[in-house]
Amino acid sequence: MSTGQSAAAGSTAGALRHVLSHLVTPLLMCIGMGLAYLGAFHAPEPHELRVDVVGAGPRAQVLAQTLQDKGDGALSVRTVADRAAAVNHLKTQKSYGAYLPGKHPELLVATASSDTSATVVEKVFTKVAAAQGDPLKVTDTAPTADGDPTGQGIFFLLVAVSIGSYASVAVIGGAGAALALRIRAALVVGASLAVSAIGAAFAGPLFGLVDHGLGGVWAMAWLYSAGILLVGVGLHTFLKRWTTLGVMVLFVMLNFTSSGGIFRPELQPGFFGSLHAFWNGAGFVEGVRSHVYFGGYALGGHALVLTLWFVAGLAVVGVAGLAEAKRRSVAAHTQGAVGSRHRAGAEGRSVTASRSGAESLSEAGRRSEAQAGEELEEEIEETVGV
Repeated sequence: MSTGQSAAAGSTAGALRHVLSHLVTPLLMCIGMGLAYLGAFHAPEPHELRVDVVGAGPRAQVLAQTLQDKGDGALSVRTVADRAAAVNHLKTQKSYGAYLPGKHPELLVATASSDTSATVVEKVFTKVAAAQGDPLKVTDTAPTADGDPTGQGIFFLLVAVSIGSYASVAVIGGAGAALALRIRAALVVGASLAVSAIGAAFAGPLFGLVDHGLGGVWAMAWLYSAGILLVGVGLHTFLKRWTTLGVMVLFVMLNFTSSGGIFRPELQPGFFGSLHAFWNGAGFVEGVRSHVYFGGYALGGHALVLTLWFVAGLAVVGVAGLAEAKRRSVAAHTQGAVGSRHRAGAEGRSVTASRSGAESLSEAGRRSEAQAGEELEEEIEETVGV
């Protein structure tokens, strides 16, 4: 085999190894997305879903106990004294349905809290009313905005803001790797402002997902976006091309599935239900619901979740700054030592050799830049393409 053929074969083998090594990331994404989405959504079943039976008499008590026993853990049934107490529980998300028995039975729900939970509750009590031979009247005490009839528009707003945020991580962390960290931090602020403004436009004038409180929705979108960008840009210092997979795990696989935007934690497996208490996507979805539909009830807790993720992002960026400063110090020390050794022998070299070395270094630099550009393009494609 000629020298040219050997070089070509080696080049092909090297390129193949390069492609195969980069295929690991999308395959891991495939596994992760399947485990996360199918694990969270493929078989929603209620467990300890809180519902109320209105009434203080024996009939209400017996009905509540019967439903509790037949539910086998699916429902958590309590009795409340009157309709006003039942409505209060719905508007503070302490329950997801309230049944008023009688000649004309009525079911109270709050679809703004969760349309899927309201649907589950309606199926349960439609059967109860049918067994008594009475038609069931359903009253929605907290309906969603006209532009969000399914109540899931906030979840898809979360998806849009998340994608804009974590895709920006690849650009700022990759293309901006040579920039000072303070400049990358400034880009994080600018990108999060842009992403949150786009999200607010979607929520308000474009699709009417909310009919009031748009300023608060924008503020939560900015806090949420900035938290993702800070964490992602900080992690890029350590993970490099694996940052895409890292932010996908944090802000897609675990985030979307635990947000409560499609199914509340009472309809999900325990793992995702537990994440709902402190993950940033849940903080955004529940925060917007609280702000827009429930008079700000428990809004402080949801805002605190978003704030803590933002602070965590600042901490990750701070650690990244220390790591980068240490790397620069080590590199400068090493370069200085190497330079001293080379200067001792450089005086005897010819001008031609110096020029040749400079050309080699220049060519190596160009190759390094090209390789970095290719890796950045691959990272952005992986990030945006999923």
